[in-house]
Amino acid sequence: MIAVENLHRHFGGFRAVDGASLKIATGSITGLIGPNGAGKTTLFNVIAGRLKPTSGRVMMAGEDITGLAPHELFHKGLLRTFQIAHEFGSMTVRENLMMVPARQSGETLWNAWFRRKAVAAEERRLRDKADEVLEFLTISHLADEKAANISGGQKKLLELGRTMMVDARIVFLDEVGAGVNRTLLNTIGDAIVRLNQERGYTFCVIEHDMDFIARLCNPVICMAEGKVLAEGTVEDVKNDERVIEAYLGTGLKNKVVGHA
Repeated sequence: MIAVENLHRHFGGFRAVDGASLKIATGSITGLIGPNGAGKTTLFNVIAGRLKPTSGRVMMAGEDITGLAPHELFHKGLLRTFQIAHEFGSMTVRENLMMVPARQSGETLWNAWFRRKAVAAEERRLRDKADEVLEFLTISHLADEKAANISGGQKKLLELGRTMMVDARIVFLDEVGAGVNRTLLNTIGDAIVRLNQERGYTFCVIEHDMDFIARLCNPVICMAEGKVLAEGTVEDVKNDERVIEAYLGTGLKNKVVGHA
């Protein structure tokens, strides 16, 4: 699905991504781990079009998508979520979902004035789809709640729900477990697995919780200092001397040996 080839992203003299190359297989849930400052989020931002690469290229299903804008990638089915959820707080949870699909007929003044029945019918379809998504994610009880009022974990579920309102092909999840309690994290994990198995979603997940990574991800890719260090199963990567050394350098040995 995704091939990253010798990718660089520099900020002045700092090489946040320094020649990274990796592949994300269609239908996989690929884990991306590494110590803080390894370049993981910057890599996501380059792939997802939020940052232009200094050099290198990104391919999606054989097509060169290097440097395309986020809205262009959105229409190709490449979506991402963020470590800090970006909800519209004054809107309800359901409304946050309904606004996701692009080119809605009600967005034009002409349709809003002269094609009201068609706009209303489309809105009903979007509402029904949003309610299906909320039921899938087991948060139907939050449909009419203002998004600003729900918990951090529920906001992460809402972000995942947004990807379900369009025909997503690959979703990049940035620290989906950050600030989320264990019960909700399990719910998020269940939803990711179901989307992968039942709807064919491909995922790439940045996460520091190795239990979560071990449950969901195969393969796992480890980055450090902007480069890819190792790739394989969770056990292969945890036992790789280069990975252990990278984590030891930041005092995070326990995260590598499975006690995160």
